[in-house]
Amino acid sequence: MLGANLVGAVMVFAFVRYGLPIPESLAIVSDQWRNTAVFGGYLVFAAVVSLSAAALMLRSVIRWQLRGGAPRRSEQMSALHAPLRQAIVHLVLWIGGGIIFTLLTIQEMPELAVAITVTVALAATTVFGFTYMLGERILRPLAAQALSEGEFDRTMAPGVGTRMGMTWGLGTLTPAIGIILLCVTQLTTDLAFSPDALAWSILLLALITIGDALLLSTLTASQISDPIKQLRRAIERVQRGATDVRVEVFDGSEIGRLQVGFNRMMRESDERRLLRELFGQHVGEDVARRAIKFGTELGGETRFVAVLFVDMVGSTGAAAERPPGEVVGMLNEFFRVVVDVVDRHNGFVNKFMGDAALAIFGAPLDRPDAPTAALAAARELRFALDDIVGLDIGIGVSAGLAVAGNIGAAERFEYTVIGDPVNEASRLTELAKLQPSRVLASTSALYFADEDEQRHWALGDRVKLRGRRRDTHLAFPVEFPRHES
Repeated sequence: MLGANLVGAVMVFAFVRYGLPIPESLAIVSDQWRNTAVFGGYLVFAAVVSLSAAALMLRSVIRWQLRGGAPRRSEQMSALHAPLRQAIVHLVLWIGGGIIFTLLTIQEMPELAVAITVTVALAATTVFGFTYMLGERILRPLAAQALSEGEFDRTMAPGVGTRMGMTWGLGTLTPAIGIILLCVTQLTTDLAFSPDALAWSILLLALITIGDALLLSTLTASQISDPIKQLRRAIERVQRGATDVRVEVFDGSEIGRLQVGFNRMMRESDERRLLRELFGQHVGEDVARRAIKFGTELGGETRFVAVLFVDMVGSTGAAAERPPGEVVGMLNEFFRVVVDVVDRHNGFVNKFMGDAALAIFGAPLDRPDAPTAALAAARELRFALDDIVGLDIGIGVSAGLAVAGNIGAAERFEYTVIGDPVNEASRLTELAKLQPSRVLASTSALYFADEDEQRHWALGDRVKLRGRRRDTHLAFPVEFPRHES
């Protein structure tokens, strides 16, 4: 910022000395060395004041950087407002320098007082806007850190429309005013400029306009395009599946609020994703998807389902004889295997009941091969659970029509299946604990299974299960572990 002011001051001094279309006089020549000395001395003074002001204004920011962590409110505001405050310091120095040189000019060349005043005013305005926008660009990482680690608040940062207006006003309008004033002076006053001198003055102002407009346009374009590019890259990362995507907040303008909105959207998306994952872990992925798609109204529908019920043998005694941690570890391993096997066969573990688990095939998603999947899962589950030392189980499989839906109260409910297949599978599990295979299925499930699955089962006796009026024709797997006691 200090360098930009230095360049602007040198250009103004050179323009006043060589660019104004006035004839060379002895008075101007005699004042050349004095004005140059005053100009150099004032530049040194202005540099000292500028650096001292910057050190004072950024003192709290330096303390924050050394301390680390989130900034305090005063430190955040100091970081965000530093470019504007420093630009105001430079503007005051320009006003002081303009007054000094106007007074020096009035002593020798009163007719140049107005020209110098107008030139310094136009240059001060242009350099003020340019240094402010340049300061924002330079201090952007610091502002982004202050807004990212602190609480976001709308600051005095100009919006996109204001920035575009500043670019046009400072890069085009202000130098054009200088050209207009030269032409008006030539046309309306007695001060007649030579054609060559007027042409050189207009040429210099035109070159200044081109360079100034280019620099300001570049700064403005970067202030708008950089955050947009950052958001575009962030969105592309989200589209590729990334979830921990955040963007830096550059300022308090509408672009900054857009960046804040993106970060807030990603945080809310993370929370919703976490809720969906937790929801899916509690009720099952299929039930979670169904609830998101169709809602969670109470009620049910009749479905043809296959039901698999699995229960541990002697869990009560194990809980009394073994340490609690060991019992919990065995239960977790038991349920892990059940969930893995059921998921592999596209079933749904509806609930855990102490040391038992109820799995459903054919709800909430329809599947015509539900009995085949349930029987295959029961056979695989028998071998998988046999690998857990000290675990004995019973598995029952049934199939038929049941009511599936959200059951409970409006404030608390669960998706479950109610009907004869559930009761039959539970009774078969009790009976299976006494059988060598530890797995029993009803022929109602076996009848609807495909032929390849039926080959893995053998028919057994007809029994009357507890609580049922009709006899149940049993079936058991042909292959099963035969080394259990």
